[in-house]
Amino acid sequence: MEQYEPDRLSPAQVAAMRRSFRNGRAALTRRSLLRASAGGALAAGGLGSLSACGIPAAGQSQGGVPAEDRSAKEKTVNFSNWTEYMDVDDSGKHHPTLEQFTKRTGIKVKYTEDINDNNEFFGKIKPQLAAGQDTGRDIIVLTDWLAGRLIRLGWVQKLDPANLPHAYANLSAQFRSPDWDPGRAYSYVWQGISTVIAYNKKALDGVEVKSISDLLDNPKLKGRVGFLSEMRDSVGMTLLDMGKDPADFTADDYDAAIARLQKAVDKGQIRRFTGNDYTSDLTSGDFAACVAWAGDVVQLKADSPDIDFLIPDSGYMTSTDNLLIPNKARHKTNAERLIDFYYEPKPAAELAAYINYVCPVDGVKAELAKIDEDAANNPLIIPDKAMAAKSHAFRSLSSKEETEFEEKFAKLTGA
Repeated sequence: MEQYEPDRLSPAQVAAMRRSFRNGRAALTRRSLLRASAGGALAAGGLGSLSACGIPAAGQSQGGVPAEDRSAKEKTVNFSNWTEYMDVDDSGKHHPTLEQFTKRTGIKVKYTEDINDNNEFFGKIKPQLAAGQDTGRDIIVLTDWLAGRLIRLGWVQKLDPANLPHAYANLSAQFRSPDWDPGRAYSYVWQGISTVIAYNKKALDGVEVKSISDLLDNPKLKGRVGFLSEMRDSVGMTLLDMGKDPADFTADDYDAAIARLQKAVDKGQIRRFTGNDYTSDLTSGDFAACVAWAGDVVQLKADSPDIDFLIPDSGYMTSTDNLLIPNKARHKTNAERLIDFYYEPKPAAELAAYINYVCPVDGVKAELAKIDEDAANNPLIIPDKAMAAKSHAFRSLSSKEETEFEEKFAKLTGA
C-alpha cells in the first residue's frame, strides 16, 4: 500500500495534524477514555448498582418517553457531542456542516462539546432521565455499550423512519443491526471505530507480521508487542484469531482467550497494555507491532512513512459511537432531520475528511474523493467490501458478565 509521505500530505491529513498540534491529539485521548470508561462503572458495582442509586435496572422500564414535540414552533436543536468530533473551519470558530444544515432548514443548532467520558456523562444525565425529566439535549452521542444500556433502561426515544430517509437508505450494512439495537430502532451511527494491527516497518526489520498469533508467538518480537487496555478490543481480536466469533462466544471461550494472552504476558512477549499512548511507543519503535485503533493509524501514517497497518485474515473488531434522542427531548423531529442530514453523502464526506474515523454512510466515497482522493481510497475511513466483510462486533454483556470479564482482564493487565 502506498505510504503517505510527509511532503505530500492530503487536506484531511493536514487537518488531522493541525488538530494534533493544537489539542495534543484530543481525539486520541477521547478514544482511550470512551473505551476505558466501560470498566469504570465496575468500581461502583457495575450495572447492578443502578437500582441502589434509585435507577431502574435494565429491562424494568416502559420504553422511551416522548415530550410535546416543539420542532414546528421552535426552530432549534440541542446537540451534545465529544470534543474534536465535528468539522471546523480554519478559524476554529465555525462548524461548516452544521451551518449548512441551518442555512437549508432554518433550524439553529446549539452544539456543545460536553462529553468527555461515557460514565461521566451518564452520571450527568441520569438524574433527569431517571426522574422522567428533560435533559435539555435533543441529540447525544454515546459509545455502543452505553447506548445499549440506555436503550434497555428505556431512556431514549424510538426514531421515526419517516424523518430518516437518507439514514435508512445509506447506513452501511455492517452497522445495520447490532444486538443491542436490532434494526436501529433507537440509534444511528455517528462514526465507526476499527481495531487493527499497526506496525513500524523500521522496527520490524523484515520480521513478517500477518496475525495476532504472530504478535503473541513470534520470539523475534518478544518485548516489542502492545495490546490495548480496552477488553473488548484485545480479547475480541484474540477470539477471532482463535476462530471464535466475538458476537457469539461462551465464558469458556473468553477464559481461553485470557489464558492465551496471559501466556504471552508471562513470557515477556507483550511489552504492555496501553490506552492511546501506544502511539508514541509505535512511532519510536518500542513497539514493533501492536493492536491499534484505525483512526489513530490514519494520523500516525501522516506523520511517519514507517507506520502502516494490516487486517488479519481472521478479521478485526468494530465498535461505534451513536446518535440517540433522550427521553423528553423537546425537538425530536428537528433532531431526526439533523441525524438524517449527516447521512447525505456530501455532508458525510465533509465530516469524514476532517475527523478520519470510519464513515458509516454508503455512497460517500465519490463525494470524499472531491475533497481528498487519498482519504476516499483509505480503507480505514471508507472500508471496501472485503474489509467490511471482515468486521466483527463484541456481543452485549449481562451485568454479571461485564463485572466478571472486566475483573479477569484487569488481573491480566495489572490494572
